[in-house]
Amino acid sequence: MSLLEGIESPRDLKALGRGELRQLAQELRAFIIDTVARTGGHLASNLGVVELTLALHYVFDTPHDRIVWDVGHQTYAHKCLTGRRGRMHSLRQTDGLSGFTKREESPFDAFVAGHSSTSISAALGLATAARLKGEDRRVVAVIGDGAMTAGMAFEALNNAGATDANLLVILNDNEMSISPNVGALHTYLTRLLSGRFYNAVRRRGERLLAGMPSLQELARRAEEHVKGMVTPGTLFEEFGFNYLGPIDGHDLDALIETLENIRRLEGPQFLHVVTQKGRGYRPAEHDPCLYHGVGKFEPQVGLAAKTGGRPSYTEVFGAWLCDMAAQDERLVAITPAMREGSGLVEFSRRFPERYFDVGIAEQHALTFAAGLACEGYRPVVAIYSTFLQRAYDQLIHDIALQGLPVMLAIDRAGLVGADGPTHHGAFDLSFLRCVPNLLIAAPSDEDECRRLLTTAYLHEGPSAVRYPRGTGPGASIAPGLEPLPVGKGIIRRQGQGVAILAFGSMVAPALAAAEPLGATVADMRFVKPLDRELIRTLAQTHSHLVTVEENALAGGAGSAVAEALAAEGLVRPLLHLGLPDRFVEHGEPAVLLARCGLDAEGIRQAVQRFLGRNFLLE
Repeated sequence: MSLLEGIESPRDLKALGRGELRQLAQELRAFIIDTVARTGGHLASNLGVVELTLALHYVFDTPHDRIVWDVGHQTYAHKCLTGRRGRMHSLRQTDGLSGFTKREESPFDAFVAGHSSTSISAALGLATAARLKGEDRRVVAVIGDGAMTAGMAFEALNNAGATDANLLVILNDNEMSISPNVGALHTYLTRLLSGRFYNAVRRRGERLLAGMPSLQELARRAEEHVKGMVTPGTLFEEFGFNYLGPIDGHDLDALIETLENIRRLEGPQFLHVVTQKGRGYRPAEHDPCLYHGVGKFEPQVGLAAKTGGRPSYTEVFGAWLCDMAAQDERLVAITPAMREGSGLVEFSRRFPERYFDVGIAEQHALTFAAGLACEGYRPVVAIYSTFLQRAYDQLIHDIALQGLPVMLAIDRAGLVGADGPTHHGAFDLSFLRCVPNLLIAAPSDEDECRRLLTTAYLHEGPSAVRYPRGTGPGASIAPGLEPLPVGKGIIRRQGQGVAILAFGSMVAPALAAAEPLGATVADMRFVKPLDRELIRTLAQTHSHLVTVEENALAGGAGSAVAEALAAEGLVRPLLHLGLPDRFVEHGEPAVLLARCGLDAEGIRQAVQRFLGRNFLLE
C-alpha cells in the first residue's frame, strides 16, 4: 500500500518521518496529475504547492487551526490530505467535489474562495474572532503573488499589521524560478529570524529601548536595513508584519522547521515562500500558463494543440478586437490579469503599446479605462462576468455617471460549468440594467457577436456586450465591421399563439423548443435599450408571451420586458424563464442548463404547462 492510501486526515501525517513525507509528496504529485488528466481542472498551481500543503498540515493542528487558501484552485493536495482522496475522481464533475474550497464540503475548508485576494481579509476575521472568543488557535492565509497585486490584499495587510492577531500570511511566490539567493543562506537566515532566540532578544531589546525613543527608532531602522540587504521584506515590515524569507517552497525540512518556529510567535507574521508552478510534470514546468486550467488529457502526451473546429466566443472577440484596432488607433485594450482567458494574446502581440494588463485589479481596470476615455481613447475592457461584480462602483461612478465611451466585453456570461457558483456569470444583466447611460447587448451567435461588438464600440457612451463561455451554434461569420441598429431585435421564427422573447445564448434552445409549439421566436439582441416596438407588436399579435435568459430572473431581461409592457398598458399572460433564485452548483454546462429548465426540452415543457394553466383559467 502506498503512503498516500494510508492518509485519511492530517493526523496521519504526524506519524511520518521526513523521508516518508518526501515520498508522500511524490505520490501526491502523481495522483494529482492522474486525477486532473481524467477530470480536467487546475494543474500547474496545484503541483506547485504540494510540499507547502504537507508542511502546513504537518505543523498546524487543522482544522482547529485555520488555513485560508486564496482563490482555492491550488487545494487539490489539501483535499487529498483531508479525507477526500477517494472522491477526487468526481472533481469538478456534476454532483462531485468542488474545484475550490467549500465549507459545506469539509471542516478543513475554513473559507469559500473562488475570487482572488480575499484570503488575508478572511483570515484576519477568523483570527480576530478567535481572540474575541478567547480561543487559542492559529490562522494562516496562503496567497499567490498574482493575487497580491489586488488592492484588497493590501487593504487587509494594512489592517492586520495594526492588530495583535496571531495571523500568518504566506506569500506563495511562483512567478520566478528558485534563484541562487533562495538557497542555503536564505534558509539559514529565515530559520534564525523565526527562531525563539532571535525573537526573544528582539522583544527584550524593544522593552529596553521603549524609554529611549530615539535609540529605539535607530535600532528598528538598523534591523530593517540589515534584513533589507538580504530579503525583500521591508514593505511588509512597514505594514507591521514580521517578514521572514524567502525560502524554498519545495524544501520540506526548511518549511517544517520555519513553520514550527513561526507557530510559537505572537502577532502578524509574513512568510515568503518561492515555489515552481507545474513542479514535477515537465510540460507544466515548461508552460505553466498553458497548464493552469486544463481539460482532460493524456499525461504521457500532454495537451494537444487545438486544430480547426468552430471558434469560441472568446476567439470571436479576440479576432474582432485586432480588426477594430487596425482600423481605429484610439482603441486600447485592458484586462485584469486575464490575457489568455479573455482572448487578448494576439492583440498583445500585435499592439503591445495599446495593451494593458493591470493585474488582478478590476476596480482599477475600470477607472483606468475611464481616465483613458476622458482623453479621447476608446477603451475596451475584457472581463469575466463574475469578476465585473468586483468593480460595480467604478462602473457607476467613474464611467456611467460621466457617460464615457468605455466598452465592456463580458466573457463567461451565464453558467460556466465546472468552476461552479463562484464563476457563473449569473447576475450581470440584473446589476447592469439599472445603470443609466449603459447600452447592453446579448448576441445569439458568432456573427451577431462580432456585429454587436462593433455596435457597442461605436456607441457614444458606456456599453457592454455579454457572451457565454465556449462555442456558439456555428453561424458563419461575415467579414468586415458592420454594426447592427441599436435597440432593435429580429424575428427568428414566425409562429402564432405564443411568442418567445429570447436573449443571447437562449435564442438557439428557444428556436428548438418553438418547433413543436408552433411559437414565434424573437432574438431581442439588446437588453438596454429594449426594442419596445417589437415587444408591443408581439403583445398585440400573440395571446401569450415568454421571456428566456441565461441570467438570474430577479431584475433581469424578463423583468425589463414586464416593465415595458406595464408602461404600454398591455396585459398579457407572461412567463419568465431564467436562472433560479439560488446559487447553481458546478457540473457539465448542458446538465446544469437542463436542471434549470433552460435547454430546449425544458423550455418546451415550461411553455406547455404555462399554456395549459392559462387555458384552464380562461
